[in-house]
Formats: sequence, C-alpha cells, structure tokens
Amino acid sequence: MRRLAFLFVLFLTAGVMAKAADVTFKAVAPNAVVMGQQFRLAYTVNAEAKASDLRIPELTDFEVLMGPSLATSSSTQIINGNVSSEVAYTFTYILMPKKEGMFNIGAASIKVKGANYTSNSLSVKVLPPDKAAEANGGQAGTGIGKDDYFVRMEVSNRNVYEQEGFLVTFKLYAARMCGLEGVKFPEFEGFLAQEIELPQEKQWSQEHYNGRNYFTVVLKQTVLYPQRSGKLTIESGKFDAIISIPTQRKISSIFDSFDDMYDRVRKALVSSPATIDVKPLPSGKPASFSGAVGNFTMTSDINSNNVKTNEAVTIKVKISGNGNIKLIKSPEVVFPNDFDTFDPKPETDVRTTAAGVSGSKTIEYMAIPRYAGDFEIPAISFSYFDPKSGAYKTLKSDPYKLHVEQGEGGSSNSPVVSNFSNKESVKYLGKDIRFLKVKDFNFIANNDIFFGSFMYYMCYLVPAILFIVFFFIYRKQVKENANIALVRTKKANKIAVRRLKNAGKLMKENKKEEFYDEVLRALWGYLSDKLNIPQASLTKDNVETELAKFGVDDTLTNVFMDILNTCEFARYAPAQASDAMDKLYELTVDAIGKMENTIKKQ
Repeated sequence: MRRLAFLFVLFLTAGVMAKAADVTFKAVAPNAVVMGQQFRLAYTVNAEAKASDLRIPELTDFEVLMGPSLATSSSTQIINGNVSSEVAYTFTYILMPKKEGMFNIGAASIKVKGANYTSNSLSVKVLPPDKAAEANGGQAGTGIGKDDYFVRMEVSNRNVYEQEGFLVTFKLYAARMCGLEGVKFPEFEGFLAQEIELPQEKQWSQEHYNGRNYFTVVLKQTVLYPQRSGKLTIESGKFDAIISIPTQRKISSIFDSFDDMYDRVRKALVSSPATIDVKPLPSGKPASFSGAVGNFTMTSDINSNNVKTNEAVTIKVKISGNGNIKLIKSPEVVFPNDFDTFDPKPETDVRTTAAGVSGSKTIEYMAIPRYAGDFEIPAISFSYFDPKSGAYKTLKSDPYKLHVEQGEGGSSNSPVVSNFSNKESVKYLGKDIRFLKVKDFNFIANNDIFFGSFMYYMCYLVPAILFIVFFFIYRKQVKENANIALVRTKKANKIAVRRLKNAGKLMKENKKEEFYDEVLRALWGYLSDKLNIPQASLTKDNVETELAKFGVDDTLTNVFMDILNTCEFARYAPAQASDAMDKLYELTVDAIGKMENTIKKQ
C-alpha cells in the first residue's frame, strides 16, 4: 500500500509539473522600427486559468500611447482521440519611440494560479526617418527607383592571412518586400568555404542604409579560408528580384483577383565583387606547425600509466578553439621504438556561425608495448599561427611516464621479439638454443694470404672508381639544384603523387570535403611547379595559355580544367557517391601521367 501511495503521489506531482511546464509567457515586438512610427508590444501567456498581475518593465525610452488591451483566444485539438484545448491571453501596448538608437526592453512577469512566470527580454532598434519618403511627402512611390533594390556582399575582413577565416554575407535590400529567383552565388575560387545554416523561412528586418530605410534579409553567410596568398577576388553574385508594384486598375467585380491590382516586375540584381589581400604566413614556423591558423587550446590524457605487455596504451589529444579546425593535422606522438603503433583516429565536432568556425578535434593514439620496463612518452607539441597577434604559438603537454609489467604468457627472462625482416619470431625457451648450425662449414687455410692478392688490389680500385663516378654525379646535381625552376619542375610529379596518395586515403575514409580539397591542392601545386608560376598568380586562363606553350593538346588541357571545376563545385554540392570520387581520382592520376609524358617529349 505504501508503494501504491508513493506511486500515486509521484504520478500526481509529475502531472502538475507537466501542466506547469506547459505554461509559456512570451514577449513580441519588431526588432526595428522607424522614428516617429507606432509599434506594438505584446505579451502572450497560455494557461487554463486566467492570468493576472502583469508587471512590465519601465519603458523610459518609449512613450506608451495605449495599453494594455486584453484579447483572449482558444484552440482545440483532437489527436488520436485525445482532446486538448488551450487558452491564450494577449496584453498589447502601443508604443512610440522617443529617440533613435538601440534599446532593450526587460523581462515582464505575470501570475497564473499563484505561480510567477517571466517573459523574455527584447531589443528594439529605432531607425532614423527615411529621406526618400520625406522627399515624397511620406508617400511611397509606385515605380522602381535605381536604389530601391540591390544586393550587398558584406566582407568582415579584406586583409587576412592565408588560412585565416573571414565572414562573407549576402544581404538583400528592398524598398518593399519581394521574392527572388535565379539566385547564383559566386564560386569562391581560391577559398575553402564553410556555409552557415540559415532558417528556411526568410527573416525580414528593417535597416537604415545611406539615408534610407530598407527591408533586409540575409541570403547567404559563408566563412571563407584563403588557400593561397596574394590578391584573391570574390566574383559577383547574380539575382532576379520579383517585385509587385501597385497599378492604377481598380477592382470592378467581386470576381476580380486581388493580384489584378499588382504587376509583377523582374529586376536583375548584381552584387559588387570584392578583392581580398591575403598575406602569406610569416617565416620562422615551428617544427610542430602544420597549417593551423586561429586561436586554440590543447589538452591530453592517457588511459593509464601502469599497463602490462600486449595491453593497449591510449592517448587522447583534444584541440579546441576558433579557426580552420577541419584542416588541422594530427600532432605527432612519439612512442618508444619497441611499441607497436596504429594510425591516429581523429573526430571533429565543429559549428559554423557568424563568429567563425569553432569547436574541437579529438585525436586518439593507440600503441601496444611488447617489453616490460619503464618508458617515457615525450611531451606532445602543437603549434598554430594567431592572426590577431601575428605570431606563432606552441602548446605542449606534459611528458608521460609509463610503467609496463610483464603480462601473461611470458616472464621477465623470455620477452617476445617481433617484426624481424624474415617474419620469424624467436623465443628463448631456457632449455636449448634454436637454429644451431652444425653442418657444411667452410674453413680457410692458414697459408691463404689476403695481402697482395687480386681482391686486395680490387679493394683499392673499386672505391676509387666509385668516388670518381659519384663526384661527377654530385657536380651535376649541384648544378641542377642551382636552377630553382628546374628543381621545381622535376619535383612537381613527386609532390603531386604524394598528395594524391593522401587524397586516396581520404576517399577510402569517405571524407568528401577533405578529398576534393586535397585533389585541388595537388593540381594547383603541380601546375605551379611545372609551369614555374607562383600559386598566387595562377588562374585558369593563364594555365591554358602556358600549357599551350608547352605543346599540350587542347583535350588534355580541358581534362585539367574539368577536374579543377569538379573539385571546386563538389565542395558546395550535396554528398557525392563514392564511385564519383573514384572516377575523379583515376582521371586525375591519368591526366598527370599524360602531362608528364607530353612535357618530357618537348
């Protein structure tokens, strides 16, 4: 009986709490108003019992013209036979701003069944009067002026370092709210783009710009990371605004459509391009620097400092902060030579906002000790470039002391030795010696003298010949290395192959963005080294011109251009199928091979 009574009280309490949790108290007002215009401030509470004792904050920056006026609404829902009803009470005030600026309206409170509830606070921006409307006597025109509709590309920073993120916002300014069709944003060539998710429904607001008040809506927000230094240009975006303009026609019948009073006009909008000055990272890079740019912190921990042989040792390194987290390479963890090590496993958790890309990257390192004893894992170093201070910074963990005891299956006098070149394991059994050779011995007579023999003179002659050969080869290499352009050209294929191997690993791990970025870097780097043109000066146009000078046919040139375009588009496209990445990878390897054969014949 006690248990039943307890469960009944618990159920009743949960029901009361659920009912209390259903009560919401919300404040609503426009986020922007124009000086001299009235606006509504509404407080809505939904509750079964009537709300009372509404207390609003002091509205010192606004003049209260009317209120509060109470309105009641109710709704009923039937879901799976369950009937639920809700009653909402709305208290409305009519306000007039006293001055221009940004003002805060604090939280209000109200009572429902003796319990107090608090609303959210609000921010209201009071804009100055529209000069164009004042010139027209406060009446909006029926035509479309030159400055009535346009799209701005707002760039948060036009002077950045390589790999330093900055925000690009495309915002529509409209004299009246309108629709958009044929939206085409630029391709962001030369940048790695991280798009910010925006609400599916357009969030219109008001903004004062160049003496006028506009309805504005954010079309796209993207954080860009420049992939090379120099002056990079963000091309123009193109948009078609669909504007409804009131006509002089009048409705003569109840059967006339409301749309007959408006004409739909299409207006082409083009955003202005922007040039970004990308500075190269300064010299003096630390040995542990691998391209991280931003502001980061690092923590590390080990699963245990006392383990047994053949047990896994796990070290987790977590890098957190704001910057190009997705491009951060795993720091190096140096395990003792007698440990079997495995590839690190990274996990990335990032979020992209208007403040940039922030989050963390956790890398898990695992190794297995094969010998008993005391070992030390050196401190882990991670370096990054801080664009705010313009300097490199290095983070270090503490070194780890590791005590390894002998595990099961052996003793301190019988360690297991593995990884021999002949793939054979050797064990000291304590009973006998294995691999003792007792047959087919070759003995040397005492009268066989090495001095003065043929082999004696050959020991002098062969090194002399090898020295002369290596001397001439060395001089030739020194001469070739003095020609920087020749060195870059020769190493172009090797560097491209190494990057394509990394791209192949990313493809197997199904990391789409990293795969296309790595292929893009391989191609741009290969073309820069092969054509002896700095990456900052490379464009698709001058690449085609230079390849033609090297005698490369148009078909192969078009293949290279198609690969570049595919990589750049794929980073912003929906998830690609794995076979698409396989085909692109094979096409890239084949194109570079054909390019090598073509240029060698020249």
